[in-house]
Amino acid sequence: MFDWDILRSTSSVHVLIRLAEERGMTAAECLEGSTLSAGAVIDPDAEITARQEVVVVRNLLARFGSEPGLGAEAGARYHVSLDGPWGLALLSSRTLREVIEVALRHLDPAVAFGRLTFAERAGEGRFLLDGSDIPEDVRAFLTERVLAGVQAFGKQLFGVAAPVLRVGFRHGAPADTSRYRTIFGVEPVFGASADLVAFDAADLDIPLPRAADWARGTCEQLCRELLTQRRARTGVAGAVRNLLVRNPGEIPDQAAVASGLFMSARTLSRRLSEEGTSFRALLDEVRQMLAEELLAHTDMTTEQVAARLGYAEAASFIRAFRRWKGCPPQEYRARTAGPGERRVPELVG
Repeated sequence: MFDWDILRSTSSVHVLIRLAEERGMTAAECLEGSTLSAGAVIDPDAEITARQEVVVVRNLLARFGSEPGLGAEAGARYHVSLDGPWGLALLSSRTLREVIEVALRHLDPAVAFGRLTFAERAGEGRFLLDGSDIPEDVRAFLTERVLAGVQAFGKQLFGVAAPVLRVGFRHGAPADTSRYRTIFGVEPVFGASADLVAFDAADLDIPLPRAADWARGTCEQLCRELLTQRRARTGVAGAVRNLLVRNPGEIPDQAAVASGLFMSARTLSRRLSEEGTSFRALLDEVRQMLAEELLAHTDMTTEQVAARLGYAEAASFIRAFRRWKGCPPQEYRARTAGPGERRVPELVG
């Protein structure tokens, strides 16, 4: 059963307020009865309950509930926040399948109403939403919001999303479905047996393009901060380390780094030696930091972590980790991971 008192980010309420204000409804009117103030909602550290958010949704629907596709519009406006190791895990994913594994296995119940699952059937990859716990008067809006948010997720992270094959909604069809076609790219089936969005399963294993600039920059900054906390680096060594964390999941080799610094690999080795280090030492430093973060704050498998660090096989990663920490990855995880430590990517306004 869905916990209506679970705390969640105010980010989705930001979207609701924006939709309301665009239609001539004030923020105060939108928040009426929720015990929330506009000032409190703006606070980036503020949290609200799902119960409070439903009050805001009801206020919006009381004025504009007849507008077709309003829930889908809200979902399409969501933005993905990539705070913490989960952002790194998502952006270092090589395929859509890996993104889905990370996102759904660790989706915090505070992010979405209902239960979102993924299945492969008959050549389709299907996201299905079980909204049986959602109150009837807001179910259509919240269902549309979640499924449109799924469609927006890939576009936000990688600039593309798998083309949708079909969309199904259990609720009835509105008079005008043009907004749905614009958002999903297909005409939804209304009155369907399940709430779902489906795409070709063949798209699951196609290599993803590079992450969008804003997403890559967010993750790069996180990595830099984590590395600086452990040991500050300046000079050529610092520049090398910055290049090593620039593209999550694509750690470059020495030749590529040297080229990025406009010098030969031999010159790079000499300059690093003058600074008392080496390319191998810096590569190990970066890999160790990333490995520790992913092991301590996610439950990605050893194989998944190894792949994101550029290892061809998990055995090589395990040997390297033993050399760094004196124990295998799973033993390190058992020692360090604790409840409540995970940071989950959120959809924000």
